Amino acid sequence: MSGRLVRWVCTVAVTGALLTPLPASAAPGPEPRPGPGGTRSVADLLSDLQRLYQDAEAATETYNATEEALKERRKSADDLAKKLADARSSLHSSRTDAGRLAREQYQGHSEFSPYLRLLLARDPQRALDEGHVMRRAARERQATVERLTGREKKADTLATKARGALDEQLRLAERQKKERDAVQGRLKEVEQLLASLTADQLADVARLEAQGTTRAQQAFMASGALSSTGRAPSKAGDEALSYAVRQIGKPYVWGAEGPDSFDCSGLTSQAWAHAGRVIPRTSQEQWASLPRVPMSELRPGDLVIYFPKATHVAMYLGDGMVVQAPRPGARVKVSPIAANPLLGAVRPDPGSSPMPGYRPPTLPEGAKAGADTGYGAAGAPGGG
Repeated sequence: MSGRLVRWVCTVAVTGALLTPLPASAAPGPEPRPGPGGTRSVADLLSDLQRLYQDAEAATETYNATEEALKERRKSADDLAKKLADARSSLHSSRTDAGRLAREQYQGHSEFSPYLRLLLARDPQRALDEGHVMRRAARERQATVERLTGREKKADTLATKARGALDEQLRLAERQKKERDAVQGRLKEVEQLLASLTADQLADVARLEAQGTTRAQQAFMASGALSSTGRAPSKAGDEALSYAVRQIGKPYVWGAEGPDSFDCSGLTSQAWAHAGRVIPRTSQEQWASLPRVPMSELRPGDLVIYFPKATHVAMYLGDGMVVQAPRPGARVKVSPIAANPLLGAVRPDPGSSPMPGYRPPTLPEGAKAGADTGYGAAGAPGGG
């Protein structure tokens, strides 16, 4: 989450190119104003808003992770249901065959054993031939019984797995509902705080955060963490970045992954999916599973991860800028890379070579603008 209301409280860590939040009291700010927000300083109000936004995004990423697990469980349950239906169809066929054999055995029942019939036969050779046929029939009956037994066991095993998958699906759905409620609660807190502020207080908060972003960006760029030589993306990275740029102006909606709205990791995962690379859905999983890349080697299309728990992600554009879905109430936009406390960066296609003749995408008008004032109708949590 970032934008005009950005985490101003950050400084560059020289060795790791990381940004660490500073106490809110460390930055100068306008004098406190009386009003619905109380007499608290603007710096304190900004600190509260930043904390609430970060809590909301952390809850959103937790919700997204459960949604992904639920999708996998639904797919598994569907696959098991299909396999179970096939197994039951085969079982029905085996039972039909077994019933037919049982009837044939009953109808052909005789008190004489095959050996006695051979002794009493007028044509022993014919009796031997018949015995061969009988032995073959017996083997077929045995195979039918074994198929029946095996298919019964398979059907029972699949039925047990299907019930387990359904139980897990229900458990995940219940957990997702609780996590959805948590997101709604966090955003409600943001809404209440914003509603308590006067127009002057809101303007002061926005101005203070914008000043913090400028200072953090200047410090980061001056640190030399980024290479002074521009790098070209891979072909896939160029496609992912172009997709992200085309989404500029679309609203942030928690849990959304397009095509009309996005949250932070919904934007990055969909951008790379459109480039032919499937990456994890959440920022935490992107940070945990994708190859790390030093800040000094960043190239367009790489993913920049923020906050100690990797709860926010953006896509590197170049020249110290990123494309991101900032937070509820904001829209996809271009922001300074230091808009949030940096954790690190990852590369979805580490083995791909830079493309020749790279030309940065053309940004739409107002790509860096847009009031990141927070909670709005477009980002409000939905029901269901």
